[in-house]
Amino acid sequence: MVALDEPDEASAGGQLAEKRALYARLIARGVSNSEACRLVGINRKTGTRWRYGRTIRNSAGEAVHYPPVTAINDVQPVSARFLSLNERTTIADLHHGGESVRAIARELGRPPSTVSRELRRNRDDHGRYRPHAAHEQARTRRARPRPRRVATDPVLRAMVEDLLGVKWSPEQIAHELSVRFGRDRSRRLCAESIYQAIYDPNTPLQRPARTALRTRRRRRRPHPTGTQRRGRLRDMTMIEQRPAEVADRAVAGHWEGDLIMGAGNRSAIATLVERASRYVVLVHLPDGHTANWVRDGVVAAFTALPGSLRRTLTWDQGKEMAQHLEITAATGMPVYFCHAHSPWQRGSNENMNGLLRQYFPKGSDLSRHTAEDLATAQTQLNTRPRKTLQWATPDARVVALLSTPSADDRCDDP
Repeated sequence: MVALDEPDEASAGGQLAEKRALYARLIARGVSNSEACRLVGINRKTGTRWRYGRTIRNSAGEAVHYPPVTAINDVQPVSARFLSLNERTTIADLHHGGESVRAIARELGRPPSTVSRELRRNRDDHGRYRPHAAHEQARTRRARPRPRRVATDPVLRAMVEDLLGVKWSPEQIAHELSVRFGRDRSRRLCAESIYQAIYDPNTPLQRPARTALRTRRRRRRPHPTGTQRRGRLRDMTMIEQRPAEVADRAVAGHWEGDLIMGAGNRSAIATLVERASRYVVLVHLPDGHTANWVRDGVVAAFTALPGSLRRTLTWDQGKEMAQHLEITAATGMPVYFCHAHSPWQRGSNENMNGLLRQYFPKGSDLSRHTAEDLATAQTQLNTRPRKTLQWATPDARVVALLSTPSADDRCDDP
């Protein structure tokens, strides 16, 4: 079919697909078939077939229907992963024109293996590649939804329900199924299949099993992808680039920071912990915890400290640090960022935030606490003996560190 339409232009790289699309647009505008064929440059019989479709019989005597080209643009693609009809038409054009598989792949922007597999799998009985027939073969072969194994296998379903009933996780259940059923692969499930069975309301699991997850969640929480993800902060310097002296906690002035949040994330307190002494500074944020307010509060807190206590600051990738370059400019302290979902990279700060919840409980409104309340909690924590400091207090340790010259200070001596 493709070769008969425009045999002399088959090597022009998808011109037939472009002609089909142009013809469909002209017909949609009300142009007559004769005029559309003249403008596109095709025979009137070809235009008639494109406009109304046609049914022919293949070599096996089966009726094969080619849909109207004018309806092609109305069909939504299943996924960009699959070849479209226009792409298959281009493959047919270029392949008939003698182009190599790699040349066709470059034209489509697809891997050569995709084109090679398409030409191999979707030929007709005579070894010819017809784009419409190939498209129909691929559509027919495409996987269809099938019932879940837990729905069709009562033994498997009963075991999954029993193990969920005793609080096993889907991952533990998946491993146990492989142990109990041995080589019977029909009764094995991966953890994701079990999660999907729990979340699918049409799966015949007993009600206790549906609420057996530790989160007690009955539907999957959506995970943002691509452009839905929260944007990264600009010009971040990651934690691997911190000076080596930060790790051994021998020098004072390296800080970790974070926010503790109030009810509904509507209020916050900024917490700053000095790594070597565990000295804590609480930053009052009565007007909000946006980047501007956090910047002003952190700059004010560090400006009140001696210069020898202002070396580096480590924070997570929260959007409250969007003004981190301004913090560095105002304090002279470079800001380093932890990796996402890695709270252990600011372990001292995380530990301090846990201690602070004794003063500022979770779920409470933190905006009701005054600057004096924060100063009281800060003093109590800084004068409390700490086992990690061999029972010294953060106050005493920071004084001792300040009285000991650092390696940099010793290098500056004449």
